[in-house]
Amino acid sequence: MTEWIKIEHAVQNNLKDISVNIPKHEFVVVTGLSGSGKSSLVFDTLAAASRRQLNDTFATFVQQYLPKYDRPAVQKIENLPVAIVVDQKKLSSNARSTVGTYTDIYTYLRLLFSRVGKPFVGYSDTFSFNNPEGKCPECDGLGTVTDIDVHKLIDFNKSLNEDAIDFPTFRHGWRWKRYAYSGLFDLDKPIKDYSEKELYELLYQPQTKLDNPPKEWPKTALYEGVVPRMQRSILHKDEGKRHQKDVDRFVTVQTCPVCHGTRVNERVLSSKINGLNIGDVVDMPVDTIIDSFLDQIHDPVANDMCHAIRDRVQALVDLGLGYLTLSRNTGTLSGGEAQRVKISKYMNSELTDMMYILDEPSAGLHPKDVTRFKAALLSLRDKGNTVIVVEHNPIIINSADYVVEIGPGSGSAGGELVFAGTQADFKQADTLTSRLIKQKYPLNTTPKTATTWVPIEHVTSNNVHDLSLDVPMGIMTVICGVAGSGKSTLSQAIYQQLQTRDESQEIISISQKTIGINLRSTPLTYLNIFDKIRKLFANATGLSASEFSYNADGACPACHGKGVIKTEMAFMDDVTMECDVCHGTRYKPEMANYKYNGKSIIDVLAMTIDEGAAFFADQPFAGALKSLVDVGLGYLHLNQSLSTLSGGELQRLKLARYLHQDPAIYILDEPTDGLHLADISHIINLFKRMVDEGSTLFIMDHHPDVMKAADWLIEMGPEGGINGGQLMFDGTPEQMVQSNDTITAPYLR
Repeated sequence: MTEWIKIEHAVQNNLKDISVNIPKHEFVVVTGLSGSGKSSLVFDTLAAASRRQLNDTFATFVQQYLPKYDRPAVQKIENLPVAIVVDQKKLSSNARSTVGTYTDIYTYLRLLFSRVGKPFVGYSDTFSFNNPEGKCPECDGLGTVTDIDVHKLIDFNKSLNEDAIDFPTFRHGWRWKRYAYSGLFDLDKPIKDYSEKELYELLYQPQTKLDNPPKEWPKTALYEGVVPRMQRSILHKDEGKRHQKDVDRFVTVQTCPVCHGTRVNERVLSSKINGLNIGDVVDMPVDTIIDSFLDQIHDPVANDMCHAIRDRVQALVDLGLGYLTLSRNTGTLSGGEAQRVKISKYMNSELTDMMYILDEPSAGLHPKDVTRFKAALLSLRDKGNTVIVVEHNPIIINSADYVVEIGPGSGSAGGELVFAGTQADFKQADTLTSRLIKQKYPLNTTPKTATTWVPIEHVTSNNVHDLSLDVPMGIMTVICGVAGSGKSTLSQAIYQQLQTRDESQEIISISQKTIGINLRSTPLTYLNIFDKIRKLFANATGLSASEFSYNADGACPACHGKGVIKTEMAFMDDVTMECDVCHGTRYKPEMANYKYNGKSIIDVLAMTIDEGAAFFADQPFAGALKSLVDVGLGYLHLNQSLSTLSGGELQRLKLARYLHQDPAIYILDEPTDGLHLADISHIINLFKRMVDEGSTLFIMDHHPDVMKAADWLIEMGPEGGINGGQLMFDGTPEQMVQSNDTITAPYLR
């Protein structure tokens, strides 16, 4: 007999009083257009309620240290299991976090080598690259060393007073004062005229206490040369990430010449099992570890450890991550890879009756990888768990036991329950998603021909070795292949080659990097339009532009421009209510009286982008608003916080930033991530129009519809990691379908 999770009267975000039952112990897919309300139902209602109630089981003292989840706007949820949310947020970019440490495989390897490695060099902690006994002294356990080219960091023809140190926070800022106020240097003397002693003190002097510093020198401060100061306080900190372009100009990162990237010292590397040390094992592709290492160990002491490692390694392989190495830094994983690494931790869990909630797990996956991944999700279900997936991919949707569709539109046009039922019923239903799954996108049999061809020669990086090919200009090229096959390496080579040529068009690369979002960021602020709108109001009313900003003089005095009042309740949940002075508009009430073309700033910000594009049609920035309409985001409101947007909406917002300008060369990284089939059809039409207008597109994407629509396909493969990096196919989609290709062609047929 089926048990049901019963959700009654959910009104979270744009949900319109939804009541729905979801079967337990089944594989459930929640689908619908981007912005329809899927995440509002699954994450902001179902997951939030489960996590809040789980937190309530802990003592109040413990609760203050747990993450806080807002109370979902829902009347009641019955039969709610404990939720484990596996999202697409990137894993830690900490230089010391690797796939091996995150999955605990490295922990078991340390134990294994300490017990059966020969010679014996120490216990488990000795094999840790975070332990003083185990880490390489040269790179401090990081596996890489950073070299600073002082001639690119410092202009030797300038003096300190002329900002010789060419880095933003050194230009007459507080860091500059540490050299100017030290009393060690003539501030007007060019660096090239420094004595050997002065040059050493400026560049390389370790931290030291100054003997007789001038009175301006802080009493407790230590003096330190520019290079060690850069190494210690900037390069591996947030400041270095904020100024990455400046850092890249003078810093080169190289594999440590002492440990050769293994992170551990010679003593640790001397301990081996069947001729392999721990560094050798973590550098193996994951899918070779069982056969080439674990199966060769016959010491009975190692049985339990080998079994634990084998289970965890096999989980990664089953999820299509066999091409990764355990030494791979977690910060370099894509969102899709990070999500699958997280899931691998649960594959061997003995817990049952859990509710696993996943956010578009097929994102960034080739159809071949999706098929593998689907099997892993079904195995989680078969262990007695409920698996709920927010997803657009037809392969995943067609595998579901039960389907829930939210819609019918996006934003205010969505938020309704369109369908809830079994897979068989869904196939017979007449919903937007079920109709599009039945339709097959047509293969492009009349592709455009290239205007010119650009040679890409001898690409040798990561797993790509000496690859040469010609790439077409003036058309839409899709680069495909399974995860880890070398697509990103090839696209980077194309980008670098195009930059070396004297191209007449701008080269625009749009990556998967997330947009910096907060409560106050909106589509208007992201596209730099809000300042222009405020100036229009200022000119029309005689007030200053700052009066029309909810972050400045126009802010509501009660909520300070936030639109809500949050009351802290100590160890209980904070209470957040709409501000009763501005009623959520963020502005002081009198701003409703100042108008431009009959509308107040409050009226304008409440408009949808469609309405705003029509209202400001005669303004120079109208093209920027039109670009949001063109990428299918016209339903968003001008003042909508970016924190409420889905992944697919954020991806299209990035693309919109570069539209409506002169034709350009675009290199796009998986622009269909998070998009519904209807949205994908819309964006393909946009891509074709961009090409018609003179742009060149290089698109890394796995979606069959995008590949079918391409003018030219380049396929990397055959697998990921060391089994990839080869050019498997280049030609038209029609030529691929007619070829003997076994990776992508079956999904296009």
